[in-house]
Amino acid sequence: MKVDEFLVERWMNQYEHDVKYNLAETCVDPFTLAEFLDFVGRPDFFEEFQHKQLTYGYIEGNPLLREGIADLYADVNPKNVLVTGGAIEANFNSFYSLVEPGDTVICVAPTYQQLFSVPKGFGANIKILDLKPENRWLPDLEQLKEHVDNKTKMIVLNNPNNPCGSLIDEPTLRAICDLAEDVSAYVHSDEAYRGLYIDSKSKVPSVVDIYDKGIAVGSFSKPFSLTGLRLGWITANEETVCQFMLRRDYTTISKSMLDEALAAEAMPHIEKILERNNKIVRENWKMLDDWISKEPLLDWIRPTAGSVAFIEHHIDMKASELCLKLIKEKSTFLVPGNCFNHSQYLRIGYGNNKKLLSDGLEQVSDYLENI
Repeated sequence: MKVDEFLVERWMNQYEHDVKYNLAETCVDPFTLAEFLDFVGRPDFFEEFQHKQLTYGYIEGNPLLREGIADLYADVNPKNVLVTGGAIEANFNSFYSLVEPGDTVICVAPTYQQLFSVPKGFGANIKILDLKPENRWLPDLEQLKEHVDNKTKMIVLNNPNNPCGSLIDEPTLRAICDLAEDVSAYVHSDEAYRGLYIDSKSKVPSVVDIYDKGIAVGSFSKPFSLTGLRLGWITANEETVCQFMLRRDYTTISKSMLDEALAAEAMPHIEKILERNNKIVRENWKMLDDWISKEPLLDWIRPTAGSVAFIEHHIDMKASELCLKLIKEKSTFLVPGNCFNHSQYLRIGYGNNKKLLSDGLEQVSDYLENI
C-alpha cells in the first residue's frame, strides 16, 4: 500500500510543541484529569479503579461506554458501536474493510486528508467533490451526480467540516444519501466535530439515523474535551459492523481499560459537557469574527459548526511561508492552507482558552501591521 505524506499531521508534529500561542489546536479546551473527575462528580474514581486487574478489556469496547455512545443517536443499538483509537482508527477501519481496488470513492475536499488518501492507497479511484467558498464550503449536488458511477462504493463526508467549519443541513444530507442509495453505495461520514454548533438551532442528524448504509465516526477529542484518552468510535448497520470486526482483529485487540472507564464516566454528563464546550466555541467565534472584521488582509466564510475555521489571507506569499514567519517571529502557530491544497488560506482553531486565543490573535495582528 502506497501512502501520501499526511501534510497536516506532519506540520502539527513538527511545530506545535515549540510555540507559545498554539492557534492550531482543534479540540475544545481539554480538561485536566482533576477537572474532569470533579466535573462528573467522581473524585474517588482512581481509588476504585486501582483494584482492577490490568488485563485485556472488552474487544468491542466497554459495554457502558457503548451504551452511552449509542444514546447519542436516534436509533443505534450498542452492539453496532465499536470503540476505536480516536476517529482516525475508525476512519481507517471503514476504508480497510470496504474499499477494494478499482472502486470509485467520492470525497469532499478540502477535508481531513485521511478521508481520501487512505482509500486511494487501497487502490480506489478517487473523485473529489469540491467545496468552494462561493457555495459556503458546502457540497454541490450537481457535481456529485456527475461523479457517481456504477462503480461507486462510497461517498465520504466530513460533517461538520475540518478545516472549513461548514455544516451540511438535513435536506442536503438526505439528498446525498438518496444518490448513494441509487447505486447501493455507502455514505461514510466523519462526524468528529458533531455536537459543536454556533447556532443551537442548526443541529443535523447523523448519517446513520437517516440511511441504512450510513457509517458514522465520532471522537472524544473535539466535542468532549477528552483528547488525551485517544478514543473514538464507529457505528453502522449490523452487517457492516461485522465487516469492521473481521478487520479489527488484525489491527486492534482492545483499547485501554483505563481510558474506556474514564470515557464511560463522561457519558451520563455529555449534555453538560456540550453546554460547556458550545459556550466556549460561541464566545470565541464572536471574538474571532470581530477580529477578522478589523483585519484588512483577512477574510472568512463564517463557520457554522465545529471548532475550526478557514481564513483567507490577501498577502503576497503562500500560507506555509506566512505560518513559518509567525512561528519564528511571534511564536504563534497556525496551519497553512497548503496542507489542504489551498495556499491562500489559514486554518485556525477557536476552541482554545479565551486568553490564549486573544493573546495569539494580537500576535498575528502585530505581524500583519508590520508586513
